[in-house]
Amino acid sequence: MRWFLLVYVSVAALWVGLWGWKGQKSTNNPVEVFQDMDHQQKVKAQASSDFFADGNGSRRPVANTIAMGLRVPSALTAPDGSDLPTSYYRSGRFGDYFGEGFPKQVNVDQAFLERGRQRFEIYCSVCHGLNGSGKGVVGPYWTGGVMPPTANLVDDRVRALPEGQIFWTITNGKGLMGPYNGSVSVEDRWAIVAYLRVLQASAHADPNDPAVKKLLQEAKDTTPKPATGGNPS
Repeated sequence: MRWFLLVYVSVAALWVGLWGWKGQKSTNNPVEVFQDMDHQQKVKAQASSDFFADGNGSRRPVANTIAMGLRVPSALTAPDGSDLPTSYYRSGRFGDYFGEGFPKQVNVDQAFLERGRQRFEIYCSVCHGLNGSGKGVVGPYWTGGVMPPTANLVDDRVRALPEGQIFWTITNGKGLMGPYNGSVSVEDRWAIVAYLRVLQASAHADPNDPAVKKLLQEAKDTTPKPATGGNPS
């Protein structure tokens, strides 16, 4: 009899717990075993606060600050509009279309390409590889090597993309790659695009091209000698 009562009470409790008050509304506060940060010492939007002298919890923005995503006031905008978030220099787009070529705000020279190489090796090579082929160090080690393949930046698909689209992708991210607009400056993003064009050209260099032949011949005619800092020990 004792076992019968124990089983009966257990089944009844289970039934009540599963179906007894399921879905019913109540004005009473629920029993919180774990509060899960439901009650925090914070000031909600538009709420009052005794901490500040004016009694308002919400504070006014610091003078001359600009909310993200808003147009820059005309007083702070360059005459050519290059400071606007929608300018080609900052977006890589002309309205709804990606742009081709580099904006006039950057000077694509040797120093600019060197800067692009440095930024590429810091931010991009870990996934895309030093040569842009998509075989960086992350692939074999992240999630046991089962991660989706990293984009090959020197293949024909990426070579055909306009410069503005590559800049836009670096800025906003794509797939598993997050946006770099918060860690890489606008000019450095264009420098990366310029250096990527160099990588693409070198990966598809024609050995019969006179310029390539000249470089190979110069390397062949150079007398071998130890490189500076090349001691493997």
